[in-house]
Amino acid sequence: MTSIPYSYPHDTFAAQVRERFDHLEAGDETGVTVAVAGRVMLLRTQGKLAFAELRDSSGAIQLFALAAVTDRFEELTKLSLGDWVGVSGEVVKTKRGELSVKVGSWELLAEARRGFGDKWHGVSDVETRYRQREVDLWANEESRERLVRRSLVVQRLRERLWGLGFTEVETPILNPIAGGATAKPFTTHHNALDATFYLRIAPELYLKRLVVGGFERVFELGRLFRNEGISPRHNPEFTTVEAYIAYMDYLGLMEMVEELVAGVVADVCGSTTIEYQGTTLEMGAPWRRATMAELTSAALGHEVDVHTDRDVLGRLLRDAGGPAPEASWGSGRLLAELFEQVAESSLIQPTFVTDHPAETSPLARRHRSDPDLVERFETFVVGRELINGFSELNDPDDQRARFEEQAAAHAAGDDEAMLVDEEYIRALEHGLPPTAGVGLGIDRLAMLVTDSANIREVIAFPTLRPLGPGAS
Repeated sequence: MTSIPYSYPHDTFAAQVRERFDHLEAGDETGVTVAVAGRVMLLRTQGKLAFAELRDSSGAIQLFALAAVTDRFEELTKLSLGDWVGVSGEVVKTKRGELSVKVGSWELLAEARRGFGDKWHGVSDVETRYRQREVDLWANEESRERLVRRSLVVQRLRERLWGLGFTEVETPILNPIAGGATAKPFTTHHNALDATFYLRIAPELYLKRLVVGGFERVFELGRLFRNEGISPRHNPEFTTVEAYIAYMDYLGLMEMVEELVAGVVADVCGSTTIEYQGTTLEMGAPWRRATMAELTSAALGHEVDVHTDRDVLGRLLRDAGGPAPEASWGSGRLLAELFEQVAESSLIQPTFVTDHPAETSPLARRHRSDPDLVERFETFVVGRELINGFSELNDPDDQRARFEEQAAAHAAGDDEAMLVDEEYIRALEHGLPPTAGVGLGIDRLAMLVTDSANIREVIAFPTLRPLGPGAS
């Protein structure tokens, strides 16, 4: 059995070879020796010559082997497609004009015992692509490019937030209370404490406690977990960035957010104008702004708002094919459901939907002009929510009352409703200054900048049904 080394003195990537030496003329030799490493993707032998394609994370380069020059030439010609090798040799351009590394010495770094077969030429089966992502990444170059671009989105978001003076923090993933959003949590048990914990559905309450503690600009980028359905735009575990800024309201926050996202899109795509599934999107600021009531009224053809009679809103929702109204739903919840049914899908270009019902927004501050509304916005692009933000509720008495309303709904069977978080209320009693907060879905932003129709395309390992015993 071939001895596999513990390391290899790799010093050059394929793309660096091309960048540095692509100007060579056919037949040129450089006298420069490089050490490259990667997978053998193609291999052909012509007598005392052999040619192979070596692919690494940066691209591909040809290997040019000669029986008179290459160590263990015959052994090299018997490599299997997919084997990992390290190669040391001179950079040359063959007489046919192909930039190559002329193999001097080489080592087998890993044996591909499970052959990729025709998967080298592309994998189209969705089950294989998502369940065997390692195969997909080699077979489909665009899969690798999507994940690289997603990584760049995360990098540029962080850098821009740092540039705005934000401090990055980490808050608990195991939460004693599932708070910060209305969603069904995953439940687990801590043996040593003999206590039930929940995988976090949002970091919001912890981040605002940090603002109380003096972090005036703070953000966290990380995973959230919601025990809900799977769809082309939903995965049970997903990534967001949440940011909170003291002394700002939702109006100032909208300006900051549109500039932030437009900047990231330009960084990643080279322009704020992008193509998504055949539609041209203009992500540059300013974005359109309209209230939820205005958009719903326009879609219906007559005026409705949070003060419209509950029975009227319920009838309109039924007529639009929406869910049957529940007895506990007030006019605010019905307006929000009606908006989702008749207006949401038409919001293609970036749009701030503002001034949501207080009934559906238990953590947002009441609107300065109408206490039945809150100062909240959601940003929709191509009919899906991308961003959620609001002026933060900082009145502990109002917050307790809204938590208690949520707890009553939870007791009545709403497993997405919040419970009363006494620790958070205690923090508010120490004083939370006027604050604005926002959450942005990283996966959905990555979908936009990679032109991906399904969220699974931009998640390295999306959630799938586990295989049965013995499956491989």
